[in-house]
Amino acid sequence: MALDELNSVWCSDLYRYEGRCNKKLIIKYLILNPGYKYTFFMRLCHHLAKTDKRLIKPLYLVFRMILRHYMYKYGISIDPNTNIGEGFYIGHFGSIVVNSKAVIGKNCNISQDVTIGQANRGKNIGYPIIGENVYIGPGAKIIGAIHIGNNVAIGANCVVTKDIPDNSVVVGVPGQVISFKGSEGYVNNTV
Repeated sequence: MALDELNSVWCSDLYRYEGRCNKKLIIKYLILNPGYKYTFFMRLCHHLAKTDKRLIKPLYLVFRMILRHYMYKYGISIDPNTNIGEGFYIGHFGSIVVNSKAVIGKNCNISQDVTIGQANRGKNIGYPIIGENVYIGPGAKIIGAIHIGNNVAIGANCVVTKDIPDNSVVVGVPGQVISFKGSEGYVNNTV
């Protein structure tokens, strides 16, 4: 990932919060918004890990320690190597756990107390793949090798253990599709 591409991803993430991006806003959100701050350093660590230069490796270790500090401070555990599309939005911090092998598409909203995790047995052994423009409500759990379609809204405290088609609204334990109105109105300022 080139530095220009990293800047573009940072701006795409910020655009989801503010609907615009500039250097002053980046500084403001780095100071005031825990979700953006964590995402910023997560993206930076991902970029530095992919760079082969010897001088970059010590810098990577420093930023990785900063990210680890924010992991404990804000209760967000998302590995920098997780495949997450641009426009990632963390609405509220606290108890967010994402398996490093999960895949998350563009313009995903994730709320507090969300787990996106691995299933170790059963028919869905593996990791979730989440589409674009997905809203994941507070307390939701997405477990196993399942596919969440594009434009999906997952309700609060929903447990999803099976594939969900595009434009669905999913609620309950276990998660059931209740409509096909999708995530419109929940996922704003898309890139």
